Amino acid sequence: MNVVVVRGALSSTPEVRELPAGGVVVNYEVTVRRADGPAEGVPVVRYDETSSAFAAGAEVVVIGRVRRRFFRSGGVTQSRTEVVAEQVFPVAQRRRIRSALARAASSLDRWDEAG
Repeated sequence: MNVVVVRGALSSTPEVRELPAGGVVVNYEVTVRRADGPAEGVPVVRYDETSSAFAAGAEVVVIGRVRRRFFRSGGVTQSRTEVVAEQVFPVAQRRRIRSALARAASSLDRWDEAG
């Protein structure tokens, strides 16, 4: 089971790009502040989203999955670990966030029961 929840602030304005094969991807950089250490940047991508209503500094909650992808750049194979977002919420939408988290927990319960 691959479920991730990230809460933090957008460190920059989201970047919307068209993919060569068609479709759209939005790239987010979420800064997570830790009480016991330095802040961490988490790269987040969301596919098939045509725009982003978020600005730099917006507090968000991301629900998705972790993915490591490999690609070639400059003749060298590189990798990137990122969160593939299913949903991105403004932190103020607590009711919607709780509902999405409940659905994610339910999928974990179904996985646990099947195992």
